[in-house]
Parts: sequence; structure tokens; C-alpha cells
Amino acid sequence: MDFLSLSTSGIQGFFTVIVPFLVVLTVIVFVHEMGHFLVARWCGVKVDIFAVGFGRRIASFVDKKGTRWQIGWIPLGGFVKFAGDMSASSAPDRDALSEMSEEESESAFHKKNVAQRAAVVAGGPLANFILAIAIFASIVMIVGRVVTAPIVDQVRPDSPAAAAGFAVGDTIKKIGSSEIESFNDLQQIVSGSGGKELSFVVDRRGKMVSLRATPELREVKDGLGNKIRIGVLGITRNVQNDRVIEKLGPIDALGYGFRQTWFVIDRTFSYLGNVFAGREKADQIGGPIRIAQVTGQVAAISLVAVLNLAAVLSVSIGLINLFPVPMLDGGHLLYYAIEAVRGKPLSERIQDYGMRVGLALVVMLMLFATYNDIRHLSIF
Repeated sequence: MDFLSLSTSGIQGFFTVIVPFLVVLTVIVFVHEMGHFLVARWCGVKVDIFAVGFGRRIASFVDKKGTRWQIGWIPLGGFVKFAGDMSASSAPDRDALSEMSEEESESAFHKKNVAQRAAVVAGGPLANFILAIAIFASIVMIVGRVVTAPIVDQVRPDSPAAAAGFAVGDTIKKIGSSEIESFNDLQQIVSGSGGKELSFVVDRRGKMVSLRATPELREVKDGLGNKIRIGVLGITRNVQNDRVIEKLGPIDALGYGFRQTWFVIDRTFSYLGNVFAGREKADQIGGPIRIAQVTGQVAAISLVAVLNLAAVLSVSIGLINLFPVPMLDGGHLLYYAIEAVRGKPLSERIQDYGMRVGLALVVMLMLFATYNDIRHLSIF
């Protein structure tokens, strides 16, 4: 009986956690690699392989232009291999390049000019940002968003809000230069501003009042029960009043998608900046295990929750790939920027050392993220 219960639990866990995670990750990876692929085709670069997943091929076909589309048995990433590449990391195959005919050279990635190579490399992260914008915009167009008026319903004693002079009934109009239209706008800014002084403009019975408050950084539980550290002001809203479902038109929805995407980027840089400054711990950095866990949790809520998570992950993956670390897209862009300034590429030796350092950094980050994931699992 115990064995049957354990088996049933394992099967249920597979379908509620692993399957949603793999579906979301595969879509994001596919879009990322498609960004590289489309820009490469636009620049006249021949694509030898378009792969989703690593390891041995379990399915593949070759299209009319000679690109082999394949699925690997390890569904945790993907790559695009261009003509003239030695490997999936786009390291040049010097021997193959030297033996290419003039016609073959015209379609080789490493024979293209710096601007074209940079465009191909940037195409992947750009596609991730476009996907996120499209998801955010589609949700708010089709499903809508819950909007609660930014009116103070309660002020917690001994809180930053109480110290700053917030009063019940205040309608928050601005934080810094940002217009506040809903309580969600307020939460987004405050949650990412722990320890930072903010200026507020509130409407108090028709009179505009300026206040200054510093949200305190506190550890709280999110809607999924996970512990996170965010800035807290100490005010609450009345969810029963002034709560509406708002759907936006295409133009406004697109603007909303841009703003939400930028919010994820801004929060990421803010968090990393706080980590390096010693104001935050690095234990919020997660890897595949925690992503799988969170994906399973939101999959149990709704499809909209999964789509929102997919948008956030898409932004995160696009942003991480732009970090100036060799092995990542940002590392290649750094090399191309140096090449554009110098008028010639860095030596093969320097690039090789850079790739080794980049690989070491990526592996260290993965190990650190996995360590954090294991520490956060409730079973430990």
C-alpha cells in the first residue's frame, strides 16, 4: 500500500511539476533560439542545426535550406549552430572556415561583419523580451487585470507609513515621478524599494500632501507560500471596494506589456545591486529545481498564472544571456564591441581564455543556484 501511494505521488508530481516546467522552458528556449535563427536568415547566414534540448537526438528533420531541426533527450536548453561554427557555443572552426569556397564563405557566420554578427547574437534575448511583452499584453487584453484604487484602508502602527504620516482614506497619486493608478502600481514600486526613501503625493480630502517614507525590508510569504524579502510600507487596501476587472485595448495593452517587462528587468538589477552592496542575501537566486517547483505551484492555480510566470522567466533568461560573460550572448557582444573599437578581433588565445573563464563562471552560478534550490525545498 505504501509503495502504491509513493508511486501515485511520484506520477502526480511528474504531471503537476515536471510537465508544466518542461512545457514553459521549451517554449522560452524555442523562442530564444528562433530569435537567433530569424536574424541569421535575414543576414544571409546558413544555419546548420536548430536544436531544442541537448544530448542524443530523439527526433529530427532537414528542411529545404539544409537546416537540421532536432530535439535532444535532455530538455533543458537549446542552441543554433551556424555554418563555420565549431560547436554550439559559436566558437569558430578555423580549419573549416579556411577550406570553405567563396560561395560557402558568404553564408558563414564568422565571415559576416561585426554589425551582422552582433545582430544575430542579440536576436535571441530580444525575442525573449518580445515574447514577454506579447504575453503580458495578451493577458490584459483578453482576461484583463484586477485594479484596486490606491486608497489607504489601514495604517499599521509602528510602520514606515505611520512614521511618515499616512492616514486612512489617503489616495496615493504619485511615487517619485511615477503616476499611481492602482494599488498594484504602489506595491510594485514599494516591494522593490526596501531601505530606499521614497517621496509620495497623496490626495487627502481634496488636498495634495507630500510625504516621505522608507519601506522596511521584511521577509514575507508570497501567494505560493515561498519566503521572499520585499519592501513593506505598512498600509493595506480594502479589497472589497473600488475593485474592478480592467481590459485594455491593443495600444494600451502593448504599453502595459512594455512596462511589466521593464519592471522585471528593473527589479532584477535592483536585487543584484543590493546583493553586491550587502543589503540583500543571494539566497533568492534560483535554478531549474526552484523554477520547476514554482511552475508546478502556479500551474495548480490557473493558465493565466502559468503565462505570467512564463513571461517573467522569458525576461529573466533574455536578461541573463545579455550579461557580459563569455559563453553567453552578452560575452559575444562584448567581444564584438571590442572588435568594433579596435578594428580587429581579439586574438584566438584571449578569446579562448575568455571562454574558459566564462564557462567556469556559468558552472559556478549553476552550482550556487542549485545549492539555493535544495536549501529552499520544504523537504530539507
